[in-house]
Amino acid sequence: MYINNGTNETVEDMVQMNSSISQYNYALVAIYSVSLIGGVVGVIFMTVFLYNSSTKLSVTTTSIINLVLVHSVFLISVPFRIEYFATNEWKHPFFLCKWVSIFIHTHLYISFIFYIAILVVRFLSFFGKDMHFYRPLHAFFASCLVWVVVFVSIFPPLFIQYGKHGNYSTNKCFEFGKEMENPFVALLNYVIIITVLLTVFALLVCQLVILVKVVMKNKTNLLSRQEFRAQLKNLNFLMVMIICFFPYHIFRIYYIQHSQGNDHTNHYNEICLAITSLCCFDLLTFIARGR
Repeated sequence: MYINNGTNETVEDMVQMNSSISQYNYALVAIYSVSLIGGVVGVIFMTVFLYNSSTKLSVTTTSIINLVLVHSVFLISVPFRIEYFATNEWKHPFFLCKWVSIFIHTHLYISFIFYIAILVVRFLSFFGKDMHFYRPLHAFFASCLVWVVVFVSIFPPLFIQYGKHGNYSTNKCFEFGKEMENPFVALLNYVIIITVLLTVFALLVCQLVILVKVVMKNKTNLLSRQEFRAQLKNLNFLMVMIICFFPYHIFRIYYIQHSQGNDHTNHYNEICLAITSLCCFDLLTFIARGR
């Protein structure tokens, strides 16, 4: 039996499509719920840990403080995502949809910047170059510089451009695939993808080189060596970056080319984007491993 809507879609086809969409929504609700719970717990524990800590204000400590802040701001937007994917309807003003959508991208790249800072500082410390802020005011200004640069370069362009190149329903959200029809937007996405992948690859190579040096220096009882265990912490941290960020950026290449009018592609892109939110568990990793 065919539906009288001028198309060749059968009732069975539409039921199968709705069932498939529901499966995507269940996965998204589950991922964001896990991120919300783990993120909130991590923020609370890390805030208490930092408050009671008497360690010197290093670049690493400053980066962790900023991660607490960026995770906290992002987690405010997560309930809106959970509500939308649970009901499949956007019940708030459309401009809020744009803000929530921008938050997750801003969270991703600000977190990425501070991850790089932490790893670079740890690599330098391996060669005996410890980096510390001699005054809290210096740490404050350095953090402000990162936030200002990111917000000025990301927020205004995204807010102005988001939803500009297509007619979007106000009761639907996070479906901005038509923006990729703009050559500049597509090119910018390619540049970001290449930058992220090459940066992580370069950090991974540096970490492996350092690990080889440590192994060659301490050939026996490696796990009992503090130097070796410290490098394993860095390697685990790199794996978090790979697991959380690589799926989204790798699939993004395919998404840019096939996003127009393809619901399944949009849903897979949303799942990969949701996986980036799992990096909120990094705070629990820091606490478990003593930073």
